[in-house]
Amino acid sequence: MNILLLPDLLIILLAASILAIDLYRGKPQSTVSFHMSWIGLLVIFCLLIILPYDQEITYWGTYKVTGISLLFKQVFVLSSLCTVLLSAPYFKPGGNARGVLRYRSEFYFIILLCTFGMFAVVSATGLLTLFIGMELATIPLYILSGYQKEDSLSVEAATKYIIMGSLSTGLLVFGYSFLYGCAGSLSFKAISVFAMASPTDPLFRLGVLFVLAAIGFKLTIFPFHMWAPDVYDGAPTPVTAFISVSSKAVAIGFLLILVYGPLAPLHNYLQIILLILAGATMTVGNLGALKQKRLRRFMAYSSIAQAGYIIMAMAGTAAAAYSSIIYYLFVYAAANYAIFFIISIVGRNGEEEFKSLQGMGKQNPVLAAVLMLTLFSLGGIPPLAGFMGKFLLFAAAAERGFYSMVIFAALNSTISLYYYLLLVKEAYIIKPAIAPRVLVIDNIQRISLVLLTSAMVSLGLIPLFSSNIMAIVQ
Repeated sequence: MNILLLPDLLIILLAASILAIDLYRGKPQSTVSFHMSWIGLLVIFCLLIILPYDQEITYWGTYKVTGISLLFKQVFVLSSLCTVLLSAPYFKPGGNARGVLRYRSEFYFIILLCTFGMFAVVSATGLLTLFIGMELATIPLYILSGYQKEDSLSVEAATKYIIMGSLSTGLLVFGYSFLYGCAGSLSFKAISVFAMASPTDPLFRLGVLFVLAAIGFKLTIFPFHMWAPDVYDGAPTPVTAFISVSSKAVAIGFLLILVYGPLAPLHNYLQIILLILAGATMTVGNLGALKQKRLRRFMAYSSIAQAGYIIMAMAGTAAAAYSSIIYYLFVYAAANYAIFFIISIVGRNGEEEFKSLQGMGKQNPVLAAVLMLTLFSLGGIPPLAGFMGKFLLFAAAAERGFYSMVIFAALNSTISLYYYLLLVKEAYIIKPAIAPRVLVIDNIQRISLVLLTSAMVSLGLIPLFSSNIMAIVQ
């Protein structure tokens, strides 16, 4: 067995061990599964860092591990690790105003199962493996969205998510049927050969459009974004954070693999479609965020806008798109999880709304400063990592001469800065009508916020990380 496959096997082993631990111990509320999860994920992440990125190997002709897939797996493992840490207080009485989560081991098992599905997506060499990986990464999220069964919002979120997700899967399979009918095979190589020989085939292009529509649901691209605000608001906060980062990252990986793999001969045709979708998505996301008063609905629209910026980079070359998008996913994950940690602190004994931030600047100036830095990073303010991330995304599109699109995206980014400043205003300027509740911050939340804030600052100031990603991709 090659060492490159070891992280994938360890994820499966860790998931199975966690599921078995409660059966053996007979203590459903034991914290053993929590400690096993975060330690195991940390070990897997360290392993991913030291693996040789200049090698690649294919298993059974359908599962390929490359330097790029290893970078994506780093994002997935980090996201899962942050989700596990974020979920810690939700399984304790008083950890969140919406209620206590139960079945801790099953929760972590589902998170790890999703993570393995994401691993399979970025290692796929054919449509079948790609489909199985995507479904394995998505279906468990329906369960997680409704994990708080006593909460009507959580049940509503799961219902809407599974309906929209099922529609997405139907469109994906329908698109696959056209691609298979044209190429006569589900392998990327056969599809690429057909695309090169008949790039204008109408049935083939129709299949591609159905696949784009299907992945648009998972990536919250306009006009397939309608489910996101309700699901983000209804699902438990750790699940919302996981969906906003991991689900988006795997959908991006899925799209990158197709656009720069078997569908590469159609890239010029897809450029205009991707740019139109990017422009509409970032605009709808930014305008939608302006009207929000609930923090998680606000983050849903912010996430929609971020998807637009990411899609724009796919108009560039493969090397520019891969390097800029993977770097931005790390940056986006750090900022997003920092926000959700703050939301979890605010929601411990109150509503997760804008007004809940009032008085934070005086009551807890350090937490307010972290909130401000995080929002500035998402808005793309230098020298934070978000600025460098957006710069690389814009540069990928500018490299191919799409300057009008870059200017349009920059204007959208300005709009986003305005609504991010609304949260800063709530925390620092607006005085609360009543005495604000005392914010309780445990050690896990404190350490996590320190590490995430350090990442947002260091990734922007030190170009070594982005340079290493570019070297691996190229």
